[in-house]
Amino acid sequence: MSVPSAKVLFRNVNILDSTGVDPYPGDVLVDNDRIVAVGTVTDGQVDGARVIEGRGRTLMSGLCDAHTHFSWNNSADLEGLGNMPTEEHLLFCLESAKTFLDYGYTMCVGAASAKERLDVVARDAINAGRFPGPRYLANGPEIAVTGGAIVKSITKFADGPEGMRKAVRELVAVGVDQVKLSMTGEEIADMHADDTYFSEEECAAAVTEAHRFNKRVCAHARSAESVKMCVRNGVDIIYHASYTDAEGMDMLEANKDKVFVAPAINWLVATLYEAASFGFPQEAAEAVGYKHELDCAIEGLREMHRRGIRVLPGGDYGFAWTPHGTYARDLQHFVELLGFTPMEAILAATAQGGEIMLRPDELGKVAPGFLADLILVDGDPIADITILQDQDRLHYIMKDGKFHKEAAETPAA
Repeated sequence: MSVPSAKVLFRNVNILDSTGVDPYPGDVLVDNDRIVAVGTVTDGQVDGARVIEGRGRTLMSGLCDAHTHFSWNNSADLEGLGNMPTEEHLLFCLESAKTFLDYGYTMCVGAASAKERLDVVARDAINAGRFPGPRYLANGPEIAVTGGAIVKSITKFADGPEGMRKAVRELVAVGVDQVKLSMTGEEIADMHADDTYFSEEECAAAVTEAHRFNKRVCAHARSAESVKMCVRNGVDIIYHASYTDAEGMDMLEANKDKVFVAPAINWLVATLYEAASFGFPQEAAEAVGYKHELDCAIEGLREMHRRGIRVLPGGDYGFAWTPHGTYARDLQHFVELLGFTPMEAILAATAQGGEIMLRPDELGKVAPGFLADLILVDGDPIADITILQDQDRLHYIMKDGKFHKEAAETPAA
């Protein structure tokens, strides 16, 4: 990152502040790592500021991916994830972190790492300023019961309540921010997505132990029963939730201020329609149930959105057919498949991103006092949500008041 002036003024920008109001013209002033003025900036405030001429471009918060895998290595070989040598794997994680930031993602929630310390080391290196990357909440290998692993080579096995407690303690000792439970199957791994492998007692023990250490719990939970088990036992972040039934929907709504859902909808879309060249044609995907799951997930997620349950974009990028750098496809899916307006999709990826990062008062909005994590976009993402997928349209990317990316500007006429 470049070393900035202490002050940066974004002048004449279209401010998408993520409070829910329509974008509006104005100026935004950054002083060191914080936003200090939004809308109207007085002459005295801008003394000594570097000026970025907005020319009507959209200034908005950096984005959040709520289901991140730095260590997924763009491969079609799932078991190979665990066999990649650690040294090369860490380098890949750091490259992934930079890619997220390159695409305007300043917040990421780790959803499992392929080896115990990859996420933790990457997070610490980013926080120390040694490598570029988003603000990151680190995870460890996902925990599964015997016979319940989707990818054995990247799984931490535990059985029974005491086994769960031990596994959680070991990951806490490594330094994770949250732990991941792999509770259900996945069709591509010859495991039914609507099968639940955890017992109630195992889920309860894992959550209780993690919370005892002030760590959150996220869960790969596709089945109806797993979603209800998550809510009953206080799982904080539910991934997928494809087969949520009526009872589970009511439970999620009753706990909507406590739980987040991150469905990773692009995984279902891409696995169904875009994995053929990697050995998994659409006919095979439909045969094992991905079309049925996608249909169920769309119906359920639209209902969750209608009920005000927090559904956040992001997830499972880093496989061959969901490669790193395509993260903002989720926003398009939220609009085209799940019934979100473009504004609602952006709020889910910004303001609610601040909430899932546990920093709602300083992340995810363009507001005075918030951290200066900003992107200046060539165009209006409210009019066309897909422009956030175009790296060339992200002219400036700022994190902590420092520019990660700066456009080569043509002087104003």
